[in-house]
Formats: sequence, C-alpha cells, structure tokens
Amino acid sequence: MPDRLSALDVSFLYLEEPTTPMHIGGVAILEPAAGQEFDEALLRELVAERIDRFPRYRQKIREVPGRLGNPVWVDDGAFDLAEHIRCCTLPEPGTPQQLRELVGRLNAALLDRQRPLWELHLVRGLAGGRTAIVTKAHHAMVDGRSAMDVGALILDPRPVPQRRGVIAPWAPEPEPEDADLVADALREMTHRPAAAFDLTCAAARDVRATWDRAKRTFDGVLSAVRATMRPAPASPLNASIGARRRYGMAATRLADVATIRARCGGTVNDAVLATVAGGLRTWLLARDEPLTSASTVRAMVPVNVRPSGIPGEGGNQISSYFVDLAIGEPDPVARLHRVSQAMRGVKDSGQSAGTDAVVALAGLAPPAVHAMAARFAQTMAHRVFNLAVTNVPGPQRPLYAAGARVRAVYPVAPLAKNQAVCIGVTSYDGGLFFGINADRDAMPDVDVLARGLEDAQAELLGACG
Repeated sequence: MPDRLSALDVSFLYLEEPTTPMHIGGVAILEPAAGQEFDEALLRELVAERIDRFPRYRQKIREVPGRLGNPVWVDDGAFDLAEHIRCCTLPEPGTPQQLRELVGRLNAALLDRQRPLWELHLVRGLAGGRTAIVTKAHHAMVDGRSAMDVGALILDPRPVPQRRGVIAPWAPEPEPEDADLVADALREMTHRPAAAFDLTCAAARDVRATWDRAKRTFDGVLSAVRATMRPAPASPLNASIGARRRYGMAATRLADVATIRARCGGTVNDAVLATVAGGLRTWLLARDEPLTSASTVRAMVPVNVRPSGIPGEGGNQISSYFVDLAIGEPDPVARLHRVSQAMRGVKDSGQSAGTDAVVALAGLAPPAVHAMAARFAQTMAHRVFNLAVTNVPGPQRPLYAAGARVRAVYPVAPLAKNQAVCIGVTSYDGGLFFGINADRDAMPDVDVLARGLEDAQAELLGACG
C-alpha cells in the first residue's frame, strides 16, 4: 500500500496558491575555515553521500485520480540533485541587505510539484568571506522541527565532516499506475469502517476512559469554535497580499531570555512572544497607528506535539494556540505578564485539543471536500488571527557544514492569505534568531519591525534587571 499523506500534511497542498507558497526553510550563515573553499560541487557531494538516510527527499507527490484518496508519496525515477541544489553569488559588497533581498525572491517562488519538494541554495559573496545556505521544503513533508532533516543532509557536530566517500546505490520503486492508486484508495475506504468498529469495541472496554476522552475532545472543539467565532482585531498586519516577498532578520541572545524568565517569570516562549509584542508595538507606532492600553493583536502560535525521541519522523505533528498580544501596553514587564496570563488561559481552555480534533475530523472527509475546507480556512484566516509566530528550539552547540561553522540560523515560515507578515524564531548556539517573511508591497518597512524586535528584548531585559 502506498505511503499516503495525512490530513494535516495534505492541507498544506490544498492551501497553496501562487500568492501563498506553503514551504518552510531557513537561512544559515556559514563562516568557512581559513583557506577553505565551499562551492557547489562540495555541497552536492555531501548531499549525495547522505540522502539515502532520508528517503522522502527522493520522493514526489502523486494525486489519486478523482481525489478518491489523499495523495501518496512515490519515488522520483528521474531524480536529479542538480534540480535541487543551486548556487549564486551576491554582487559586491555582499551586504546583509542584499542577502535579505535574495531570500525574499527565492521564497516567493513555488516549489515544482513534479519533483521532490525541497531546494538548497548556496549563496556566495557575503561580506567577510562568509557564505549562506537557503533551504526550502514544502510544509506537506516537514514541520518546523522535522525540517531539521534538510540540515542533516549537510550539517555535522564537528568541524571535520563525516564523509563516507561513496554514494549508496539507489533503485527507485516503479511509480504505481492510476488504476492501482484508485484500487488502493477504494480498498482503504472499504476497510475504514471496520477499523473504526474495532476501535469502538476496544474503547468500550473502559467506559469511563472513553467518556473522559470524548468529553475532553468535545470541550476542545467547542473552545476552538469559540476562538474562531471571536474575530481578530483590525490591523495593518492583515492586507491583500501578492506573490512577491520581503525578508527581515533580527538576532538577540538566548541567555537574555533566560534572565528575563528567571527575574520576571513566565516561560521562554512567553518571553519570546512578549518580545514580538514589543516589536510590533514599535513598528505600529512608527506607522502612526493609533494604540490604546487595550490594543492587542492575535497571534497563531504553532506548538510541536511530536513525541520525544523520534525527531526525524516525517510529516506534521503540530497543534496551534491563538494568543492575544498586548501591543498597547507600554510597560515591557506588564506586557510579559499579560502574555503569560493569555498563554495560561488558552492552554487551560483545551483550545489545542480542539484544533487536533478538527484536524482528525477533516481526515474523515473525502479529499475533495477536505480541499475545499482547507481553502475556506485559508480565506478566513485573517478573521481569526493577525499573524503567525513560530518558535522552534534548535541545538545549543556549534554545527558545521563541510567544515564551515554555522554562525546564525534564521527561519522562514509561510504567509497565510491576507496576512502581511509571519515571524519565525529559532534558538541556536546561544543565539535567538528571528526571520520575518513579509509581503513586499504591504511591508516596505520590514526592517523597522526587525530592529523593533531587537530593541523590545533589550528593553524587557533592562526592565527585569
């Protein structure tokens, strides 16, 4: 039986349009060792030696005729690394602004669905002899945490790369015929009621446990429905977006977040969200937007729910919270406390369980109906939340790519329809890195927001200390 996409994974395919690419990725800044040459040939050799560890990166997506079942993963018999690893050189002087412009252009382009859904771009010519690697992988195959698999193709924990020197032979499985895909989908539909009956019988052995589980799910669904019925505040963060992108970068110290947490309370994620709230406040004031003490914006905060111990397992295992950020609060410590209170409220409400239940219910719908539902959700997103803020922890030790030390890692998260900006956050090797993916026309001042994030964390640290 073919490897079929889950309900959540396939949603990202159905959500994708020319103005809303659904890939995620990052920008890694590398510092080669003295006298080292990091070129496209070396990068291809490294990936070619390791790609057999990640079979998904040589697979593409095949639709089931008539959408009788979710799409499936199949081996790409015409797989060619040259289509996925590319190289370019920035013109002198290779400034950070030039790199940000390039990242914006690269992330505006859709991935080719006729091939495996990932790319690596080697960017040379950065000032100071540095190099950058820009990664792209479709959200249908990875979430923020398992996207680290892309980096695992080239990253090592030590300066000397682990090289095998040989490329393992690979024989792709023949692609299934359309008739086989239809037969498998029909067979799965036939077996589904029997599987559901078996699960019901097993659950009936413990009536109390079944009732408690059903009640939690039902309460969670009601909570999620209530959250979506309450419209998000009006904000310039919501605008009609086009296909072009801008990209912003900000960097702070992870130790500062730990200090804020120790002295002022809350969690690391609370401190990050308070920093985002402060940065948004600075950006809005620079635009002369009216703010009151009650002004808020609603952030959709994806949360990793992948079981520990299996970080390399593919697909998406995420849930989401909707959190109101107090951008009208001028005091940074009070802003942090309001964020902490809001996060406790949404966790206690069972909102996450509700979104999980909705995803599960969507998986029971025919794929054609699921596609329409996903597109409807995309259209309605700006009424439910103003922006997405993703926070994915990374390793707190140096990593290397073919001997070149990774100095910074900036994430790239996709935009939803009618949402002008998305903020991704990644911690790595003592740093906290913010990547701001934005619509080019709606966000000409993305660098103001980036500076505002750095200033907001410094302000919060000073107020706590």
